[in-house]
Amino acid sequence: MSSNMLNLEAKLSSKIFDSDIEMVPTRNGYGEGLVRAGKENKNVVVLCADLTESTRSHLFAKEFPERFFEVGVAEQNMATIAAGFGISGKIPFISSYAVFSPGRNYEQIRTTIAYNDSNVKVAGAHAGISVGPDGATHQATEDMAIMRAMPNMKVLCPCDAIEAKKATVAAAKIWGPVYLRFGREKSAVITTEGTPFTPGKAEVFWQSRKPECAIIACGILVHNALLAAHDLEKEKIGTIVLNNHTLDPIDDRVVKEVAKKTGAVVTVEEHQITGGLGGAVAEVLARVFPVPIEFIGMQDIFGESGPPHDLVEKYGMGVKDIKKAVKKVIKRK
Repeated sequence: MSSNMLNLEAKLSSKIFDSDIEMVPTRNGYGEGLVRAGKENKNVVVLCADLTESTRSHLFAKEFPERFFEVGVAEQNMATIAAGFGISGKIPFISSYAVFSPGRNYEQIRTTIAYNDSNVKVAGAHAGISVGPDGATHQATEDMAIMRAMPNMKVLCPCDAIEAKKATVAAAKIWGPVYLRFGREKSAVITTEGTPFTPGKAEVFWQSRKPECAIIACGILVHNALLAAHDLEKEKIGTIVLNNHTLDPIDDRVVKEVAKKTGAVVTVEEHQITGGLGGAVAEVLARVFPVPIEFIGMQDIFGESGPPHDLVEKYGMGVKDIKKAVKKVIKRK
C-alpha cells in the first residue's frame, strides 16, 4: 500500500493486489471450521442433504462419523431434525446448496428453527452468481434477503476461506439460529489467520487519508472492492473499504461512521440489491444519516450459465463497475 494509506497491512494478505494471490473456495473454510468446532465442542453435529463433498461437510464426517447425519435429498426433513437437535442441547449445522437450504426448506427453517429459537446453524453453499455453469436454478441470489427478514436469524457472509472458517467456529458459539453463506468457485484469500473477525463487527480493510466514498462490501466481492479502491487511489480518489461480513445484526455504528466520514456510499454484494447488504445499509442510513448510495449487485434479474468471472463482469459486479459507481455517487454529494 502507498504512503497515502493508513497502516492496514496487518489485517490483510501481503499478496492482496498480486496476480498470483491464493485462490480457495469459501466452502473449504466451512469444512475446516466444522472440524475445529467439533473438536472444541462435542455437542456440535452436522447434517447434510446428499451434498457431503460439495459442501465440504465430508471433512467433519470423516473426523466425527458418529456425529454426522446424511439425510438424503430431503432438505425439509433436515431442517426439522436439526430443530429437534437444537432444542435438545446439541449444536447442529445443516449443509446444502443455498437454493435448497434456505431455498427449498424456508418454511421449515422459519417455523421449526427460527420461531422456536432453536440453536441451528444453516450453511448455504454454492451461493451467488459465481456458481457459474450450473445456471440460474442453482445460483442463490435472494438467500440473504429471506434470511435477514426472519426473526431470531443472524446472517454471516464471509469474504474468503479463512474468514469462512472463523465464521463457522464463531457460529457454534453463538446461541440461536445463524445463516452462513459460502461460494463454490475458488476466490481470493485476502485475510490472514490474524485478521480480526467478530460477528456483528464490520472491519475497515482500506482507508485513504482523505476518503470521498465508503465502499461497503461482503462476501467474495470484498476483493473486487479492494482492487477498485487501489485503482481509485492512483486517480487521487480516496475511499474506505468496509468488510461488512455480518448483515444481521449489522454494525450500525461503523456504517454510520464511514458514511459521515465520506458523505457517499457504494454497497457491493453477489446478491440481489433488494433486501441484501444494500438494503440493510440503506435502512441504517435512512434512519441515522442519509447519504447518496449506489448499489452493486444483481439488479432484479436472474443469472445464467457461464464462467464465474465472466458472469460477475456481465452482471455489473466487476472492478470497473465499482469504480464507476464510486465516481457516480461522489458527483451526487
